[in-house]
Amino acid sequence: MLGALHAAQAAFYAGEGDVAALRELLTEDVRWHVPGRNAIAGTHEGIDAVLAYFARRRKLAARSFRMHPRELLVGDGDHVAAARIAEVWLLPVNPQHFDRIWTNPSEEEQR
Repeated sequence: MLGALHAAQAAFYAGEGDVAALRELLTEDVRWHVPGRNAIAGTHEGIDAVLAYFARRRKLAARSFRMHPRELLVGDGDHVAAARIAEVWLLPVNPQHFDRIWTNPSEEEQR
């Protein structure tokens, strides 16, 4: 499931895939949490909002964004894999660097 998500995201972010492959992997009420104070931060709720977030991220990165997945499904407690993804939390290794990468130059000037 997560491998399919990463493959669909990689194709989409590179401009080679469409949203159909991503839509098939997400629940209608999916929630995608992005930390920080930057152009993509926030909780994106619902499949259309999450797909719009993906499109915004692709546009901001000018289709140059590449993912490098690391450890997945880590933490305490039980983990359940389902047919579709319902909720995701991005956890940047370096939050300050993450914010700098995803801050629009015009937003930076306003600070």
